[in-house]
Amino acid sequence: MQKQNDIKVLLADDHPIVMTGFAMSLSNLGIKVLGQAKTPQEAFELFATLQPDVVILDIRFGAELTGLDAARNILAKFPVAKIIFLSQFDQDALIKEAYRLGAKAFVTKDCDPADLANAVQRAHQGELYFLPHIAERLANLSVRGDESPQSLLSERDLEIFKLMAEGLTNAEIAERLELSLKTISNVSQTIKEKLGVHRPAYITKLAVKHGLIAP
Repeated sequence: MQKQNDIKVLLADDHPIVMTGFAMSLSNLGIKVLGQAKTPQEAFELFATLQPDVVILDIRFGAELTGLDAARNILAKFPVAKIIFLSQFDQDALIKEAYRLGAKAFVTKDCDPADLANAVQRAHQGELYFLPHIAERLANLSVRGDESPQSLLSERDLEIFKLMAEGLTNAEIAERLELSLKTISNVSQTIKEKLGVHRPAYITKLAVKHGLIAP
């Protein structure tokens, strides 16, 4: 088994103080921090360059992309990447989406550094690690069933839904995705019917609730 001090991690968070604090904590616990990224795009680029054993991604960045987007990009090119999500938010939708993407762990920013180190160790071994209260919420979500946009919509529909939630018109979405206006109009109507929402304000509120766009 690889020793803890042989494990190399990449940190990604847009708050330097938070990132530096976790980097110091992990280093003190014998885990090597290879690099620190401040944006989702930089996280992807550094991952490709440094090839860390584990990447720790904040979910919320003060930018258009999120940690979830970074994870999708990383996993698309590196399917065996081991990802831990770190967030001050622990809404059900974010936990569910992190798990759906294939994250090995989800820990909150107020966790004990030893918990984060344990998550790194477990993730590196290919195991799942969720703090007890988060694991319980995941179990409850499974029992209740999932009626989130992520569950009800296809990947393309979800992409269009997010653009709708950001306030783009059908014409603007069609131009952005290089699709016909008729196609977007038909898809947007289908999305509204599937989700049971029709007013733009409700669409935005639903997307924020499920962690698809920043509030």
